[in-house]
Amino acid sequence: MRVAPFALAALMLAAAWPASAKLPCAAKDRACLLKAAMKNPVRTLDFWAKRLADPVAERIGPAPQELVDYLEIDNAVNGFPEKPRVAKLSPEFLADARGALADLLPVLRKVAGPTFAGVYFVEDLGGTGFTDAVREKPGAAPKAAYIVLDAKVLEHHRANGWATWKENTPFKPGGGWTLEAKIEEPAEDTRRSAIRYILLHEFGHVVAATRTLHPMWDLAPKDLPAGGKWPFFELSWTLDRVKNTYASKFDASFPLRKSVVYYLGAKLDASQMTPAYKALDGTNYPTLYGATSFGDDFAESFASYVHTQVLKRPWSIRILKDGQADYTYRTCWDDPRCVEKRDILEALLK
Repeated sequence: MRVAPFALAALMLAAAWPASAKLPCAAKDRACLLKAAMKNPVRTLDFWAKRLADPVAERIGPAPQELVDYLEIDNAVNGFPEKPRVAKLSPEFLADARGALADLLPVLRKVAGPTFAGVYFVEDLGGTGFTDAVREKPGAAPKAAYIVLDAKVLEHHRANGWATWKENTPFKPGGGWTLEAKIEEPAEDTRRSAIRYILLHEFGHVVAATRTLHPMWDLAPKDLPAGGKWPFFELSWTLDRVKNTYASKFDASFPLRKSVVYYLGAKLDASQMTPAYKALDGTNYPTLYGATSFGDDFAESFASYVHTQVLKRPWSIRILKDGQADYTYRTCWDDPRCVEKRDILEALLK
C-alpha cells in the first residue's frame, strides 16, 4: 500500500526505465516528472467532481486513462519499474470488488462519504494499493482522496493467503521459521474478503487525508505549520523541523523497527520474527506494518480496529519454528497500550 509521496520521495529512480515507456520526460529527470505530475488533471478537484456526485457504492471501476498516466509518472519518480495500465476486470472480479465495497458502506458513509472519490483498478501498479489526496489548488488542504488497487495482484489471492504473503515480506525466509496470518475464518477466506481488508487500510488513508490526525504524507517536517497539532500522530511519533525528520517514540525499546520494510526487500532474518513481534507488543502500534510510518500507523489502526471491533472478524499472527508454535500476536484493541488510539477511532466512528 502506498500513498503518493512526491514531496518526500526518498527512493531513488530506477537505474534503467524501459525504453518503451511513454513518459513526458526522461526517466531520470525528476524535476520534469514532478512538474508533469502536478499538471495532471487527477490532481484537481474538478476532475473528480462527477465521481464525488455519484452514489458512494458506484464509485468503483477501471481506472481512467488520466489516472493511469499519473501513476506511471509516480512510479518513475519513486523507482518502481512497473508500467501501470487500465485493468480488464472480469464480471466475477468486479462482483467481488463491489461486494467488498458494499460490506463497508455503513462505515465509509460515516467517516468519508463526501471525500471518497472512488476506488479504481489497474494492473502492474507496483504494489497492492495506492491512495492520493486531491486539492482545489497546490498547497491547499486536501478536499478528497481516491484509491487505486492492482487487480492483477488481487485476482488469485484469498484473504489469509494475501495477509500471510504480506506479513512475510519484512523477513528473509529460512531456518525453519514461518509466519501465518489469519484475517478470516475458513468459510470467509475469499477474494472478496481480501479486497475488503485492503480497502479498509486504504480508507484509513482517505479518512486521514481530510483531517488533522497526522501530518500530510506529502509534506516534509520543515514545511509543517508552527504550532500544528496532530492528535493521532503525537501518540507514537515526533518531528524535528530543523533536522527535517520524523521519528518513532519507540525506537529505544524497539530497535528492530527501523529495519522493518514491507514489499521492497526484506532486511530482517526469519529468526527475528518473534523478537520483532514481542517488541511490537510493547508499543501502541496495532500491527507491524503500522510501525513503519505515521501514515500507515493510522491506516493500519483504522483497518484492524474496524475489522476486529466493528466487523467482529479475526486477526492474528502465528510464528512457528519447525512447524511448532513459537509466538502468537493479536491486535491491541483490548489492551491498555492502545486505549488512546482506540478513543480517537471510536470518536471518528460515532
